[in-house]
Amino acid sequence: MAERARVAVLISGTGSNMAALIYASRAADCPYEIVLVTGDNPDAPGLTLAAAEGVPVARLPRPTKDGRAEFFATLDRTLREAGADTVALAGFMRILPAEFVERWSGRMLNIHPSLLPKYRGLDTHARALEAGDPHGGCSVHLVTPEVDAGEVLGQVAVAILPGDTPEILAARVKIAEHQLYPRVLADYVSRAFDAGWIEAQVDALASRLPEVTRKTSHGSPGWAVGPEKTAKLFAIIADHHHGEESVGLLVKASGPDEMTGLIEAQPDLYYWPKYYGASGWLALKLNRRDVDWDQIAEWLERSWRACAPPRLTKLMRAAEEF
Repeated sequence: MAERARVAVLISGTGSNMAALIYASRAADCPYEIVLVTGDNPDAPGLTLAAAEGVPVARLPRPTKDGRAEFFATLDRTLREAGADTVALAGFMRILPAEFVERWSGRMLNIHPSLLPKYRGLDTHARALEAGDPHGGCSVHLVTPEVDAGEVLGQVAVAILPGDTPEILAARVKIAEHQLYPRVLADYVSRAFDAGWIEAQVDALASRLPEVTRKTSHGSPGWAVGPEKTAKLFAIIADHHHGEESVGLLVKASGPDEMTGLIEAQPDLYYWPKYYGASGWLALKLNRRDVDWDQIAEWLERSWRACAPPRLTKLMRAAEEF
């Protein structure tokens, strides 16, 4: 099993979803651990529960009107000092500054009590009842600067019954939330190690380049450039190739000297792929939580340039100069 993700949970009140995440994390096969619970209310009952359960807690002072920027700077520092790599909002009732969200982009999730994109914001149950909806529900989504607008990662619909009030519906939706959030969080933090997800990310980046087609190499997924009959491979996915521990991206390096230098300087990122290294292929480890996908895109373009017909690289250079 891969090293567990380090999750921090932000709350403002009782923290029932926080509790669900804590208890789910105790399963032997859970891919995450809760390394911190904190929030904007030092007296939140959820902090007392987390501390009683042995989870580290940070009781930060309530942010004042003029101290909002200082509060979020302190919160960011607290999360990083705890070694968190993922943040789960669980009833954190503050609008997050865009700069804070950007620093945690792609690593911060929230649970919302509606079937997004319906009923962003507050009073979701009352709005669902007023609209006569047959179902309410809950959604887990990525956090973006726009409130409740990030990619939806999972949802559960909850039937609305005759005579429901917002309070009755909210209580039933809470049951669904406690089931949904741990499952979606577990899936999300695990995908960095899933070869299929990794391949999809590489495919999206490689497909941006001109005249790229899919092509296999000894059964491994690859990407080639140029006309079909003469297309040259410039990238290959090596999924635990010949017993290696990594899901690697193979790209063309300038030569053995560069490959050796990179591997020696950054062995956690680069390695010499069996049977491919002798042909000038350098491998980048992609089954990691901290992959810099901008760097991967740069390597793909560089490898593409090394393999593309001159007419294509000439056109790209002309476009760049223009």
